[in-house]
Amino acid sequence: MRVLSVVGNRPQFIKSGPLSIALREAGIDEVVVHTGQHYDRELSQVFFDELGLAEPRYRLDLHTADPAAMEPAIAEAVARERPDWVLVFGDTNTTLAGAQAAGDVPVAHVEAGLRSFDLSMPEERNRIAVDRVAELLLCPDERSAAQLEAEGAPGRREVVGDVMADAARIFGPLARGRSEILGRLGVEPGRYVLATLHREANVTQVDRLRELVAGLERIEEPVVFPAHPRTRAELERIGARIPTVDPLGYLDFAALASQARVIVTDSGGLQKEAYWYGIPCVTARPSTEWVDTVEAGANVLVDADPDELVRAVEAAHMPERRPQLYGDGHASERVAAALYPRRP
Repeated sequence: MRVLSVVGNRPQFIKSGPLSIALREAGIDEVVVHTGQHYDRELSQVFFDELGLAEPRYRLDLHTADPAAMEPAIAEAVARERPDWVLVFGDTNTTLAGAQAAGDVPVAHVEAGLRSFDLSMPEERNRIAVDRVAELLLCPDERSAAQLEAEGAPGRREVVGDVMADAARIFGPLARGRSEILGRLGVEPGRYVLATLHREANVTQVDRLRELVAGLERIEEPVVFPAHPRTRAELERIGARIPTVDPLGYLDFAALASQARVIVTDSGGLQKEAYWYGIPCVTARPSTEWVDTVEAGANVLVDADPDELVRAVEAAHMPERRPQLYGDGHASERVAAALYPRRP
């Protein structure tokens, strides 16, 4: 039994951590292909070091987000390994490239069926394209499974929960116990705002980025802003003066996220992590694929309006009742079982 996992950026490294453990415990051989979509050490290698992920058999080091540039090398790895499954995660260009490069090997899509219904987002187009070709659709919840049924997606649907919940359950306590990042940055638990911006729509559109930065600069509490390399380059280009810190390893970042008062982000994954950690979230996007967090009152959409951003941060709080969302922290075991169901 062999699975070829295609990863290339921060959220995929996090998702693959607990899943790699579950595959190993199920006796499944995992071959990891790292496209190099994220090639900064703190966005890539540090995850393999800190999370104990299987060392990639294939390091493509492509240093690109272009799916067409990734596909030939992924296809070569698939042809050489002849796995039973090509496993892809989420909604990035690496996800799309892995699915398109699989050839006649069936594709399993982790986080299938999610929709923001905003086709201006490349991630939304990637989700739809991958779900149309995946043979196994691994859904985080019933809502996403129903969406796939409504779209007529031909693959087999399995509601398994969210593997990122597994990562939060396993690594969150470890991060808080081991990391010294709060002391190094001079912030106290519950008395700072954690901010991240990396999505193309926010980073490459100058007016949007300026508006978001203006909002962040008006927040009275300390703002910890770990900047993606692309984000930092754009901040420098527009002359922004907001302080940033270098990209962080996963355990340091998890320690910060799980002890902030509020998280401001455009990341899909961090919206969920905030919910699981019990931290209110302000999302700098006009829409989200994680609508349940908004409906629960734990997440607020502010698009790029600086006034709304400041008001939302000031008012942010977690609801008294917080329903369990996206599984119970044991999705990885269900993914392994769905890949190789037991015969009666």
